Amino acid sequence: MSATLILIIIASYFGILMLISHLTSKNSSDASFYTGDRKSPWQVVAFGMIGAVMSGVTFVSIPGMVGTNYFYYLQFVFGNVVGYVFITYVLLPIYYDLKLISIYTYLETRFGVKTYKTGSLFFLISQSFGAALRLLLAAKILQFAVFDAFNVPFYITVILILILIWFYTHKSGIKTIVWTDTLQTFFLLLAAIVSIYVVKTSLNLDISETITSVTNHKYFKIFDWDFNSGSNFFKQFISGFLIAVAMIGLDQNMMQKTLTCKNKKEAQRNILTFSLFLAIAQFLFLGLGVMLYLYAEKFGIQLEILDGKFINTDDLFPMLSLNHFGIIASVSFILGITAASFSSVDSSLTALTTSFTHDFLDIQHKNSKDQKRLKNKVLLGFSILIFTIIMLFSESKGDVISTIFKVAGYTYGPLLGLYLFGIFTKLKIKDAAVPFICVLMPLLTYYLNYLFITKFSFDLGFMNILVNALLTILSLIIVTTKNEK
Repeated sequence: MSATLILIIIASYFGILMLISHLTSKNSSDASFYTGDRKSPWQVVAFGMIGAVMSGVTFVSIPGMVGTNYFYYLQFVFGNVVGYVFITYVLLPIYYDLKLISIYTYLETRFGVKTYKTGSLFFLISQSFGAALRLLLAAKILQFAVFDAFNVPFYITVILILILIWFYTHKSGIKTIVWTDTLQTFFLLLAAIVSIYVVKTSLNLDISETITSVTNHKYFKIFDWDFNSGSNFFKQFISGFLIAVAMIGLDQNMMQKTLTCKNKKEAQRNILTFSLFLAIAQFLFLGLGVMLYLYAEKFGIQLEILDGKFINTDDLFPMLSLNHFGIIASVSFILGITAASFSSVDSSLTALTTSFTHDFLDIQHKNSKDQKRLKNKVLLGFSILIFTIIMLFSESKGDVISTIFKVAGYTYGPLLGLYLFGIFTKLKIKDAAVPFICVLMPLLTYYLNYLFITKFSFDLGFMNILVNALLTILSLIIVTTKNEK
């Protein structure tokens, strides 16, 4: 498949995004960028959120990681589903009752200004790293598939993607993204379905034989009961629950989309529907992973192995799609990864801009001209920050999804502790102590994880978010004000 044809496909896809942006920008107000005028159909939001959560990480990393981690990721998904129920019935009512734009305003209402600013700052750090790592993976694939052929440097590829995203988001922000996410989800799922069909046909399997081949494969191991393992069931399930609450329920990016629904009931339907179909989609990608390894084995395709384990597993799906699956699968893959490239960052940039302008610049109290000026400056600033992070991690190896969740355990842990303490207790705290707690507890968690691994061969895995949150809660109890006890 020629690089020129791929470039034409990408250009056509971007043209569709610009058309959507033009249509959604009509009759937009200053608030549309942040709230979507609170008129989004919940069904559209739910479907679009699937692609936003999956992005290029699920698209590429999950199929590849099957070769080293079996189906253990599904344990994490089970925990996610329970976490989404918590978001639906605990967090959403709070956000809607307080009529929040930035969800971190809750922390000011509950604890004070310093806690509020600290919570928002931790989101900004978490989201910047998460968005950058997700875009890094997609940009690397586009670089390999397209831009290397034109001798375009990698940093130029990243800049081009960020500029294109700015073109279709800077006017209406979240109002546009709700609809572009729907398109992106469609192409992500289409690529997986087409790839499964191609592999099924190549292996001469019908549907029932395909299902049997996957479920009988040695990689089809769902539960890990080894307590010392980082993929132990209880560690994965609990961390899946907590990371869903933290990375979705306490994430301005995801909640901003949900808060564009017309009312609380529609927002709750959105989350419950989204969680069900997301779990199904993730299982689909795990099944695709087994089929990719079956294909490579049958046709003698050599994969990179080090010390008996597959390495650079993120390369498996792109390599087979672009070099072995034929033109239709290649086109669907390019559309899928292009969708992943944009969905990885567009809503993140909008959420980062929303949080920073509302939480630190008090933009809601400025006139229309100043609002537009500040919004565009902040949007540009975060684009530069994400570009910088991408370049710092551009030589990283391994599956990106594990890196994202490990980073999330440290950055979202304090946020999770703050919200759980605020929701389930009525205690007041010394507001000035919170910034120090939120910096020290992730460092202490990192040290404890290192200690457990070296002394007891016990890996916390994704459970570092639980330890981090518990340490934060214990610290908050210590700084409870005496007169409130």
